[in-house]
Amino acid sequence: MAERFRPASRTEADGIGEVLRAIVGPEHVRLATEVDAVAGVVPLVVVEPADERQTASVLRCANQAGLAVIPCGGGTKLDWGNPSRQADVVLSVRRLNQVIEHAWADLTVTVEAGCTVAQLQRTLAQHGQRLAVDPLWPERATIGGILATNDSGTLRLGYGALRDLIIGVTLALADGTIASSGGKVVKNVAGYDLPKLATGSLGTLGVITRAVFRLHPLPRNTRTLTIAVGDADAMQRVILSILGEQLAPAAVQARDGNVDILLEGTLDGIAAQESVIKKFGEVREGSPAVWKAREDLWPSSGAGPIVKFTTLPSRISAAAAPLSRFVIQATGIGYARFDGDVQELRAAMERDGGSLMILGATKLDAWGSPGDSLPLMRAVKEQFDPKGTLNPGRFVGGI
Repeated sequence: MAERFRPASRTEADGIGEVLRAIVGPEHVRLATEVDAVAGVVPLVVVEPADERQTASVLRCANQAGLAVIPCGGGTKLDWGNPSRQADVVLSVRRLNQVIEHAWADLTVTVEAGCTVAQLQRTLAQHGQRLAVDPLWPERATIGGILATNDSGTLRLGYGALRDLIIGVTLALADGTIASSGGKVVKNVAGYDLPKLATGSLGTLGVITRAVFRLHPLPRNTRTLTIAVGDADAMQRVILSILGEQLAPAAVQARDGNVDILLEGTLDGIAAQESVIKKFGEVREGSPAVWKAREDLWPSSGAGPIVKFTTLPSRISAAAAPLSRFVIQATGIGYARFDGDVQELRAAMERDGGSLMILGATKLDAWGSPGDSLPLMRAVKEQFDPKGTLNPGRFVGGI
């Protein structure tokens, strides 16, 4: 478990603030307050660069001064991962919020990291397209934030994860270098795969400043179906039956004694798939609101933390057995509020080939066992951020 933040000094805040004001302008640097606290601790300053070069300059100054930088987008997932060992500068990408190029004929888009998911989707919808993700809190969550946390949502079943959709990325590295990889062509596979490396890294390798995605057309029609299931075994049977048929659901999830199925396409295609799904149980019309079920876990006043876990699709019933409130996607990714022994639950899931991450600051390690990949991850961190400037200690194994 990472050590707690070191206390902030007003003298340090004034000093770094003066340097940063020279880079981004005085109106875009301020002393941090309680509302800027990260995992309960107030950093020194908050800075909002206007572009990639200002972002890189801010990082270079912080890196040279030995100050830790916490990248921030919409702030919806700042408490995911372990608390950083040190927090001095919150680097907000709020001003990097433009859709740079929507190449609608090529089904690609280039967008800055501070653009919210909802704003991007509204822009793409003008040409009948979308980025096929449904992350948490899209009105506030930013493109950089969902990439850093790898939050794809339930559409992952039909369209793949963010690592499948991203084809290019630009990062500002801790030493002030601006690194780009990938391109605007969907079939581009040449070069170092920086986009996939940055996705899910929680801002520990670099600050994402822009990304390029491949897009999909908006569905002509959608329909949500729900099947009530009596227990975890019945839930498992329904999910595996749907996955085993020649169907093309955009999303499938289990929650609160129900299995939800999202169908997209032509009316005839949806009707044909529904006729098959009716073999697996009593089907009723579902509300589109069920696809926000993950978000409903957060406002509830549960005694335990919210956890994100992974399991094999064939082991969903085993993972769900000890849980009361949960949402599990057919891909084997689940979320739950758990008021029991989290360490015991994690150990059971790891023995079964899965994993468990605690979402939200606690005294427990957020990540669990990293397996045999930790030496490689540490080597990558050393390559990109040798001084540990970016989110030190937040990632797996204290990286």
